Amino acid sequence: MAVSQQGTAYDLTGPKHAPVVVLIHGLGLTRESTWGEIAPVLAGDYRVLAYDLLGHGETALPEGPVTLTALSEQLIALMDELGIERAALVGFSLGGMINRRCAMDHPGRVSALAILNSPHDRGEEQQQIVEQRARDTAAGGPAAGIDVTLARWFTESFRRDHPDRVAAIRDIVLANDPANYAAHRQVLAEGVRELIAPDPPITLPILALTCEHDSGSTPSMSHAIAQETPGAETQIVPQLQHLGLIEQPALFSQPVLEFLNRVFAK
Repeated sequence: MAVSQQGTAYDLTGPKHAPVVVLIHGLGLTRESTWGEIAPVLAGDYRVLAYDLLGHGETALPEGPVTLTALSEQLIALMDELGIERAALVGFSLGGMINRRCAMDHPGRVSALAILNSPHDRGEEQQQIVEQRARDTAAGGPAAGIDVTLARWFTESFRRDHPDRVAAIRDIVLANDPANYAAHRQVLAEGVRELIAPDPPITLPILALTCEHDSGSTPSMSHAIAQETPGAETQIVPQLQHLGLIEQPALFSQPVLEFLNRVFAK
């Protein structure tokens, strides 16, 4: 583990001269809890950069407001410091919003996008409900509704058969600074508005992937993301919910690796 000059904790693995792939985790999680079993697979062929979002894991708390642009600029600053000119960005949930914002603001720095279990157009009525819910629960911090959240994230069978792993994710979420967690949750709720039908459109290679039973990042949302970019691919992982990539990481590492191999013609 290393820490950038701006306080971002990161790991950089894989062949030094291979194309760079950046892994961006979601709300309340960390680089290790999200990508621990996926990063080593990708690092067999690619230079893999995994980092913790502002105030998450081992990264310092942000000095200014948390916005989707601020989260995008955190990544660009890290890439600048490490001398990374371009990278394929693999983002999960909020990370799949950050990588789209980054591609919109810095298209020359991004070679491809893999957008995993990430929300998109919710429709105006549902969008307002999600935003209000984020405001209502802000005072409760990460503990607010944690059991409901875990039931939405993991399948019932996984929660029954792997209570230790579910408890570990619970502990990681509860360890978050309450104010920072609430700020990032607000971005997750409101930031989608910035990403719908971008103008100019994103024209990079895109893989939009989610799980069949992800209630917050639905298959229809992944299809909608892909439909905004000609040639974009969509894949739906059957049966799993939001944290399918932790339940069955191979069902994510393999399609992402195949996508990257097509992008870089390996």
